Amino acid sequence: MRIVQILLFLIASGAAFFFAWKKFSEIRNNIMRGKDVEFDAADGGTRMKNMLMIAFGQKKMFKNWIPAILHLFIYVAFLFTQIELLEIFIDGITGSHRAIWYMIEGTPLRWIYILVINSIEILSVLAFVATLAFLSRRNLLKVPRFVKSEMNGWPKLDGNIILYLEIILLIGVFCMNVGDQALHLKHTGETYPFLLSGAFAHLFDGLGTGFLTVMERFGWWLHILTVFAFLNYLPYSKHLHIMLAFPNTYFASLKPKGEMTNMPEITKEIKLMMDPNAPMEEPPAEEEASKFGAKDVEDLPWPSLLGAYTCTECGRCTAACPANQTDKKLSPRAIVMAVRDRMEDKAKNEKEHGKDYDDGKSLFDYITKKEINACTTCNACVEECPVSINPLSYILELRRYKIMEEADSTEEWNLMFTNTENNGAVWQFNPADRAKWAAEMEAEEG
Repeated sequence: MRIVQILLFLIASGAAFFFAWKKFSEIRNNIMRGKDVEFDAADGGTRMKNMLMIAFGQKKMFKNWIPAILHLFIYVAFLFTQIELLEIFIDGITGSHRAIWYMIEGTPLRWIYILVINSIEILSVLAFVATLAFLSRRNLLKVPRFVKSEMNGWPKLDGNIILYLEIILLIGVFCMNVGDQALHLKHTGETYPFLLSGAFAHLFDGLGTGFLTVMERFGWWLHILTVFAFLNYLPYSKHLHIMLAFPNTYFASLKPKGEMTNMPEITKEIKLMMDPNAPMEEPPAEEEASKFGAKDVEDLPWPSLLGAYTCTECGRCTAACPANQTDKKLSPRAIVMAVRDRMEDKAKNEKEHGKDYDDGKSLFDYITKKEINACTTCNACVEECPVSINPLSYILELRRYKIMEEADSTEEWNLMFTNTENNGAVWQFNPADRAKWAAEMEAEEG
């Protein structure tokens, strides 16, 4: 029986890791479609601090305390459960039972083990409460940011599936621990020093050894198979942020939020325009013509594509967006989700038709001109994102392409561009009048 369990475990774990590796590799390839970006090694300390504070420390979550505390219960329970998962893997591979416990039982390390298991059980109860609360927020209270149009269909189902899986994981943990405790109580007259499962074990003391063994094994297999299912479900789910939040916060831009990324080619042209006597430099003959903005995912830097896969779909960006609040078409969350959808569709097309297949589409088949033009560039979405995604960066690059590559802009913006070129300001008046106004203002202040 022991050999059979080991073989089943090795087959299940091997299959789970193989299929997960395939999908995670596809996601990595999708992210690396983006343009390369150079990073300054001197910024490593700042980036590491951001990652620890924002991804690991959940810093930005605590702008809203109630969901932040509930999320913390699930997050910390997830981290601690990985320690017990390590023991489950050892038991699965070796066919042993509580291998780590019996390895350190007579040493001072046993107190660390006891503390960890008790913490896991307490946190699991808190995570169960938080899971029920989140299910209620999504399906009963219907918090506005969870019922926007982009959340219809799969995104809504995905948000619920992950919570159901969380409940199944918790059921597995307690069936395993309580069954094990009840068996230990029946054989030795005492329980392991784990408070919650030990207390519940006395309720099952009158049941037969066979039932308790099945209960413990059921919990053990339920937990590990759900972990394997979760591992393979993760790359299809918004909960991929559990892994990608760390690199995304590390590689996030360190520039001030209001600072837009200038294009060197444009900066050079403006300098030449402002100084007609500046020497003209002919570009090398082999140099490829500059492309302004982004038409498809390959035109975006790879950290932006990483951000699209990191999106938690929490909707804080959309809830804070002034354009969305005034019923404009724009939803920053929908923009990020569309970039991710485009990468997934391109990967699917390449699987079916080959790497060089062109479906004739671009990001503008997923994101409309009305959406990108509604943005006020206020950076509210950037400020709100709990995992440092920058929805504004996608919008600006798409705008740049529309305006500079296709000359497709609104009438109001074209007037602003003309005024800036002719008058040095967005308003339509004589430059001399502007200079006179500036002088009068200086005189008043003086």
